[in-house]
Parts: sequence; C-alpha cells; structure tokens
Amino acid sequence: MKKLRTILLILLVCLFGASCDVLDVSPTSVITTSSFWKTQNDAEGALNGMYVNLRNISGAIYTVGEQRSEVFEGGVYGSGRNDLFLNELSGDQPNHPDWSAFYTVINSANLIIKYVPGITFKTEAAKNNVLAQAYAMRAYTYFVMTKTWGDLIIRTEPTESSNAEITIKERAPQAEIFTLIKSDIEQALSLFPDNTFATGRSKWSRAAANTLKADVFLWTGKKLNGGQADFTTALNAVAEVEKADVSLLPKFSDLFEYANKGNKETIMTIRYQDLDGAANNQFWLHWIIDSAVPANIDAETKALIQPVGGGQGLLVLTSLVRNQFTEDDTRKKGSFHEIFTYDAAGKPTFYSTLAMKGRGLLTGGTRLFLSDIVLYRYADVILMKAEIKNALGQNPAEEINKVRERAYTTNYSKHIFVNGTKEANDEAILKERLFELVYEGKRWWDLVRFGKAFDLVPNLRSRKGQDYLLLFPIANTVLSLEPKVKQNPGYK
Repeated sequence: MKKLRTILLILLVCLFGASCDVLDVSPTSVITTSSFWKTQNDAEGALNGMYVNLRNISGAIYTVGEQRSEVFEGGVYGSGRNDLFLNELSGDQPNHPDWSAFYTVINSANLIIKYVPGITFKTEAAKNNVLAQAYAMRAYTYFVMTKTWGDLIIRTEPTESSNAEITIKERAPQAEIFTLIKSDIEQALSLFPDNTFATGRSKWSRAAANTLKADVFLWTGKKLNGGQADFTTALNAVAEVEKADVSLLPKFSDLFEYANKGNKETIMTIRYQDLDGAANNQFWLHWIIDSAVPANIDAETKALIQPVGGGQGLLVLTSLVRNQFTEDDTRKKGSFHEIFTYDAAGKPTFYSTLAMKGRGLLTGGTRLFLSDIVLYRYADVILMKAEIKNALGQNPAEEINKVRERAYTTNYSKHIFVNGTKEANDEAILKERLFELVYEGKRWWDLVRFGKAFDLVPNLRSRKGQDYLLLFPIANTVLSLEPKVKQNPGYK
C-alpha cells in the first residue's frame, strides 16, 4: 500500500509540477483516512487531486455561466444543446449538468480542511497555504452552485460514511450558503502567507481569493439586498487585488495564446497542458469548426481552420451579439472570426463563426484543445470595479476607459466613455463585459446580476416575471439520490 501511495503521489506531482507522461489521474479513489493523511506529501497530493476534480467540472462551469444567454446558437453541424439556448429546461437535463461533480470538488476540499491541520509540515506557511487553497476552492464551488441552483445542501465535513444520517440532508437557504462562502473566503485570506502566485496561476492565491470576494459581495449587494455595505466590501477587495502582480496585457489577442498561459492578466485558471494526462477540453472543442466547410471560403479562413483536430463547431455566436462589435474593436477579431462563402461573382454570404479564444496547441499537424479555462483575469476585475463604483454612486469612467483603451488602440479617442446616469452607466458596463468576456463563461450570470436576463435574451422576453427561470432545475438523477431535496419551484 505504501508503494502504491508513493506512485500515486509521483503522478500527482507530475500533473501539476514537472512535465511527465501521465495517462490518467484519479487521485481520490485511493485516498483513505487509515493510509493517507500522514505527511506533507500526502497533503500536497490531495491538493493536486482537488484541482483535478475542478478540471472535471470546467465544462459545467461554462455551461451554467453562459449558454442560457443571448450569446450562442447551434452551429452549421447542429447542436445538442438547444434546451439551453431556448431556455427550455427540465429535471431530465440532457444537456446541462447536475451538481454531483461539484460536490466531489467540495468533498476534496473538506478532506483537506479536516486532516491537514493534524499533519506536520516543513513550515507553517506551507501548511497554511494548502488550507487556504481548500477554503477558497470550497467557497468558489458553492458560489457557482448557489448562483445556479439556489438553496443547497451544506457539506462542510467530508463524506466518509454511507450512513444515511450523514449523507441524506435537506437544502439550506441561500442566505446560509452565502454566509459559509464569505466565511470560507475570510479563512482563506487569513491563511495565505503572501500575495504571490503559483507558477501558471492555476491555483488559488490571495489575489484570486480577493477577486472571488469582490465577485461574491457584488452579487450579494445586488441580489441579496446587501446594498452599500456589500459594495464597499467588494471595492475594498478589488483594491487588494490591485496590490498583486497583475496588469492588462498590451494586446488583447495575446490573452489566450497557448504559449502565453499564466500571463500577468491571469488571476485564476483551470490548467490544461500537453502530456499531463488530460483529454482534450471538450468545452473549447465545441467552439472550433472542423474541416467539413465549403470549398468556397477565403484563404485566411482556411489557414485559421487548419489543422483541425476534430473541432465540432456546435456553438456559434448569434448575429445579435456579432453585430454589436464594431470593426475597430480589436476584441472582435481577438474573440471570433466570421466565415463567409463566396459565389462565382465573389459575393459573400455569412456561413458561421470560428472562435479565436481557446484555440489550443498545434503539435504534429494536430490541434489539441488544451487552452486554459480562465476563471478570473484582471480586465474582469477592472469591470467589476466599474460596476461596484457605479452602484456606490461613483464615476466608473476611469475603469471603463482603461479597458476600452486597449480594445480600440489607435481609435480609442472615438470611444472614450463619459459618466452618465447610474442606469446608463450600468448599460455601458454590461455591454463592455459582453465585448471583453464573450466565450469566457460570464454572460448568463452578468445578465442575472444586472437584472437584464428577461430584457436581453430574446426567448425570455415573453416570460418576464417567471423569475424561477433564473435558476436551473435540480436534475432528476439528483432527486432520485437525495430524498430530502425538492425540485426548484416552477419546474416539474
């Protein structure tokens, strides 16, 4: 058993440390209380396993965060996700996730929080750093979940028994979920030993925890009547993020280059690398159109598509979104490429879009969809700050213009933002977030937080007032396993 444990730990270190050939990693399957939680290496191996579990929900995070918005529609090869685009959801949930995998991440964090305090580390700072990451992970996961499903089962102890008295619980009110989230964030911030980032910026850090704090308090300020107090806390958290080693990259199109992972704009990512045992990231795979396109396209488009690597092209931007970008906005070409076909006379006809974010790695003539998923980056924080300042009655122009200056480069003078009414400012900030963060899993939550989902999503306009639609239904597979959990109101 000791030898098996050692092999497992080597695999985990390879996954998040030096480059190794790892075919598959399933760390939590062999972690037991009797044989594992003994050394610092055990704790660090469990920590890496927690991040593997986060990677397992990466696609789900994006599904619940963006695909119900006005951004996407089915591509030229069809789509298996029309229930999301059309907002026709049910407990049968063929194309949206249940919460089981999210609780796996939480359980990984709970194990660390329970057992690491009893382990001797080389330094107390190293121990605190591991614990801080676990608290931040639990807070983030519950935050994603409560925005998605509302009330949740609170699990702060690891599930180590099949005893029904332990495992079968009712959901707690959302207010209690946010109390736990905020407490976990404070715990994390008290434990991080410094303000540095791990290599690659794919592990929780003090700056990432402060970004999460700003995000959480902005949400509760708007959605849970937290008001001015919560907005002030969010603004203070942003100020802490600004003390870290973060800055906007000069060129927007450089953000998602595979060779540019972990850049200074990055705050928290889900890491993907060649030869680390990860399969192609199925989330990015959906955006990239494959080679089965008409022959009558231009040479530039052909060059962008090749080599292929099996892209599916299932999700493409709607014309409603595409047409809002101006040609002098570098975020347009940095986010998507419009594909046109041409007739014999050279007349163009729009065909589809090709995502320019998340294009992965070209190796041996094959495209591997291994771009990192960026959970937080500095431009997002700047626009959060604009939103917070506007909510506090302050002028958000400096923050909006900071983002626009990079976006419009030499044409920036034509797009300088001037402070207006609070309502007009909010409208501008929400649109700026669309331009900046499209494809990044933010849009649905932005629409909900700004209270604009029923105004800006075409298929929801006729359903205004049916606020239950702002949450996802609980999957019937979950209901079958959780007898004390009831379906969200409004869903059958």
